[in-house]
Amino acid sequence: MSEDPDGLAAEQLLRRAVERIDRSDAEPLLLHALGRERAWLFAHGRDPVDPSVAQAFEALVQRRQAGEPVAYLTGSRGFWTLELAVSTATLIPRADTELLVELALERLDGLPGRRVADLGTGSGAIALAIASERPQAQVIATDASAAALAVAQRNADSHRLRNVDCRQGSWFAPLAGERFDLVASNPPYIAAQDPHLRQGDLRYEPASALASGPDGLDDIRLIVADAPAHLLPGGWLLLEHGWDQGAAVAELLRARGFDAVATHQDLEQRDRVTSGRWSRAADGLGG
Repeated sequence: MSEDPDGLAAEQLLRRAVERIDRSDAEPLLLHALGRERAWLFAHGRDPVDPSVAQAFEALVQRRQAGEPVAYLTGSRGFWTLELAVSTATLIPRADTELLVELALERLDGLPGRRVADLGTGSGAIALAIASERPQAQVIATDASAAALAVAQRNADSHRLRNVDCRQGSWFAPLAGERFDLVASNPPYIAAQDPHLRQGDLRYEPASALASGPDGLDDIRLIVADAPAHLLPGGWLLLEHGWDQGAAVAELLRARGFDAVATHQDLEQRDRVTSGRWSRAADGLGG
């Protein structure tokens, strides 16, 4: 049984929590319970905390001990330069995916147009990061989940990103007859029987946004197959994938007729994103 947290200062509550969960988890949970920013903790760490807030924090700590992700407990996660709302209908944005945003921005700067599609947008992380950095871009974000798309729309509204259009449907389904300068996606890419799906934060995230067939590539195959019908000549397709899938994804792109195919590593030097260009010469092959 945990000790009664009533009557303690903020820093005391934090110290006790760190005995049970990581400080990197405890601090955002405490700030969430307090409704404060991190700077407040440095200036007011010795201030007594209202008992109701202390009890709410204790409940959050217990839920984190049980395995619930911090982002779902607080309802938000930072990504790129944005604080984004998340829910159990969306994946939790991860730092690895920022590589996809970096690569997309680099390629957009070399293109005459600025039409972008983000497939399987979830919370809107990729679409909103690109839209925030390139205000002249027109970004369309699709997702099969109405609940996830509602979160993405809420994030677009909260950041006043009017250059984002959220549409419900699977992959390219809401984009009939439309072509883009760049298509980006962080699709499901974990093998359906991978034991990691039953571990850590993944246990709480939507399975439909994580698993994709026996080898994890079913959705990537669908996207690669349909992408040429939705890319302008010289347009780019960027796909996030697992650390051991780079060669397989690159081969799928080459086999479909993409050129300039390359696999890019994340900060831990693991294969994370593969890109390919749909060339003008090959344009007649698609769609």
